[in-house]
Amino acid sequence: MDFFVGIKGKDFVMVCSDTSASHSIINIKQDEDKIVPIDDHKVFCIAGEAGDRVNFSEYIIANVKLYALRNDTELNTKSVANYTRGELATALRSSPYHCNLMLAGYDKETGPALYWLDYLATLNKVNTGGTGYGSYFTLSLFDKMWHPELTVDEAVAMIDAGIAEVKKRLVVAPPHYMIKVIDKDGVRVLKTV
Repeated sequence: MDFFVGIKGKDFVMVCSDTSASHSIINIKQDEDKIVPIDDHKVFCIAGEAGDRVNFSEYIIANVKLYALRNDTELNTKSVANYTRGELATALRSSPYHCNLMLAGYDKETGPALYWLDYLATLNKVNTGGTGYGSYFTLSLFDKMWHPELTVDEAVAMIDAGIAEVKKRLVVAPPHYMIKVIDKDGVRVLKTV
């Protein structure tokens, strides 16, 4: 039932996730932040079973920070994406993590980047992406509206249109959403819907 989307703009990446935590047909809470910071300029949007989601994201974040401490340099977004994919692939053979995720980041050298990964360790660099039932309605809309010179205001309008479509057409639509932007200034919450 998790839902998140991401959009890469000209000089930023914007991500949106629902804030619902549920198990089966039970709604546990409505204020969970599923957009997890990795460092000052990178985040995971992560969906799946609560235990796998938390354990896997904490494991990756701890190892990325350990690498930065040992080598006195931070990994760029592409390196974190490939490391994450490798860990998903390794776990797939023994005790798989049942979570899908997006990695959004901004690097000084290469600019914004958005990667989509699934529980089978598939990795794709994308301009727009998403996971969950809500993405069935938003991805086609984003394909139509996206262009390489996208501004923050245009991306917010795209996400607002996507949320409106999900709320209108999806029977089990989550009621609340959080939008974050990642750019040269870091990660910040843009708004909650």
